Amino acid sequence: MTPSFSRGGALGLAALLLAGGCGDDGSAGSGPLPPLVTDAIPAGFPARAAAARAPVDNALTEARAQLGKRLFFDTRLSRTGEVACASCHRQEHAFAEPDPVSRGVDGRLGQRNAPALVNLAWGERFFWDGRAATLEEQAGMPIEHPDEMGLPLAEAVARVAGDDVYVKAFADAYGGPPGEESLRQAIASFVRSIVSADSPYDRHLRGDDTSFGDAERRGEALFLSERAGCFHCHPAGMLTNEGFFNNGTYRDGGDVGRQRITGRTGDLGKFKVPGLRNIAASAPYMHDGSLATLEEVVDHYDRGGLGHFSTDPQIEELGLSPDEKADLLAFLRSLTDPAFLDDPRYRP
Repeated sequence: MTPSFSRGGALGLAALLLAGGCGDDGSAGSGPLPPLVTDAIPAGFPARAAAARAPVDNALTEARAQLGKRLFFDTRLSRTGEVACASCHRQEHAFAEPDPVSRGVDGRLGQRNAPALVNLAWGERFFWDGRAATLEEQAGMPIEHPDEMGLPLAEAVARVAGDDVYVKAFADAYGGPPGEESLRQAIASFVRSIVSADSPYDRHLRGDDTSFGDAERRGEALFLSERAGCFHCHPAGMLTNEGFFNNGTYRDGGDVGRQRITGRTGDLGKFKVPGLRNIAASAPYMHDGSLATLEEVVDHYDRGGLGHFSTDPQIEELGLSPDEKADLLAFLRSLTDPAFLDDPRYRP
């Protein structure tokens, strides 16, 4: 299994990585691995692979994805040298983390749960409040945030520019020395290469129901029905409409979410609708990690949220039976892709 990243342990891990634990050809100590950049597309997603969805000024190449992977695991991108991107985005948790909110440099606690980094090549806006329009823009923000990695991008560039391995990798990937733009582009390239496409649900959509039984089918039908209404935000296939929604988790005085970015009254308590691939692996849930289990998530929607007046009117009491809840949970667990969660290509 992928190791759990403690803040201190990540430093030694990054040192091993940069000493040659992952070669330029994608090797990981035991021989070459398949490439990070593939043509895999999750079932029901738009019919263009991750590489075809990359921006023209940051074409997705293997060299760029591998460089981004090195950076993703490197604790030197934090002020204290103890926190990496991977500290809060762990493969076995669908590149989320098991804590309600993230802990950054000097043990500082953030305000939000680290979202899963799954199939973001098909995403439209990023962070819970959607403040980043591209993965390239998103990649630099946690590095500089004082409660996360706390390091100016210029200093991050200076640190990697002093490493001959990085200098060569940047030259190979971007044709020049490390820079703020190419550092952000490289991390975005790795994140864009993280694709989960082989859950029982994916295989079900492709016509293989070997691992998709009666309970999963009943749960899917309920999920896509007006009875539960889940499909309004999580349509079949992608299981996210890429929008922002007040799902009944807002409390007076709480995190205003999307409203902080737009200033619009109607955006109070709205947060990005997440995709649901590997949702069973990415607990706890919601923007603040306030729901510990999928059972709690189903119960939250069943009772119509917390009852705040700002809650979207689609969130209303459902009155689901225990059997209906069990079927919904079976469907949600069918979205887990075990091979993805243990894929050696994503290990440091």
